[in-house]
Amino acid sequence: MLTLSRFYVILDADFMAHRGVSVQWFAQQMRDAGVTLLQYRDKHGSPQQILNNAAIISEVFAGVDCTLILNDRADLAKLAGWHGVHVGQDDLSSAGARAVLGADAVVGISTHNEVHLRAANASDANYIAIGPVFATGTKENPDPVVGLDGVLMARNLTEKPLVAIGGITRANAAGVIAAGADSVAVISDLLPTGAGETPEKSARDFLSLLRYN
Repeated sequence: MLTLSRFYVILDADFMAHRGVSVQWFAQQMRDAGVTLLQYRDKHGSPQQILNNAAIISEVFAGVDCTLILNDRADLAKLAGWHGVHVGQDDLSSAGARAVLGADAVVGISTHNEVHLRAANASDANYIAIGPVFATGTKENPDPVVGLDGVLMARNLTEKPLVAIGGITRANAAGVIAAGADSVAVISDLLPTGAGETPEKSARDFLSLLRYN
């Protein structure tokens, strides 16, 4: 069974662009912090733009032991030479993604309720994401919040590695792990606004926190 890092970074292209942060700089910050699991999510970029940014991220992490996951597009993940893909409920099925990427690829799938979870558990996905755990502003049309009870439900329904996502911060990450998540996916708390804060520092904080919880 796949072993996931407890810290799952999501580099969201729209979120970064709205804050004037380049993909390359953010990826460098994550690399320097010691991140070993990163997903690139780009809901509006063209295939060429996605591949260009994937190439930038690959170059940043060259020689580093980091699993790189592309959101939605198994075909582009294959072209980019990445380790795997993360699909949503309206995307290519996990079986379809694996058919594109091969048996050794990492395939994750998003779930938002019990029906999704049971189907994902029966699939060949390597890991399951559950969320949003808390309210999130990084999606245009977020699904209903599942809360810590939703994480606990998911944990009781599957033995697959479980990634919790949605509104997770340094203040609540330990509670999410305690509820049964194997890993926490983070977006917005990696771009802090306080004095002296950087994405690298935030990532190091998460890595340290999750190491002991």
